[in-house]
Amino acid sequence: MIIVFTTSGNDLSAPLDSRFGRAAKFLVYDTESKKIDIIDNRQNLNAAQGAGIQAAETVARLGAGVLVSGHCGPKAFKVLQAAKVRVFPCAAATVAEALAQYESGALPEATTADVEGHW
Repeated sequence: MIIVFTTSGNDLSAPLDSRFGRAAKFLVYDTESKKIDIIDNRQNLNAAQGAGIQAAETVARLGAGVLVSGHCGPKAFKVLQAAKVRVFPCAAATVAEALAQYESGALPEATTADVEGHW
């Protein structure tokens, strides 16, 4: 399964970004192969609008089954939900901590957006 994490770094020790649509990068983690890829999200970082929707479309195109991020707005959440990507809000300091929390079952799955748009 593919899990996508929001981050500003390039590896598992990088900080987990609390923003989804405006995160600098996505760390893509394959739970089977343990392979990591980094996807640049810079085009959405300073977008006037639509950052969440575009980021959600990127995550869906990556084949993600799960997104772990600090927060997710309503439009992005709707796109992710339609793409069958499960969303798990997380306040971990690093991607590695967020991964450990997800794998241990400590993260509750979101049933709705937890912030307003343009957060």
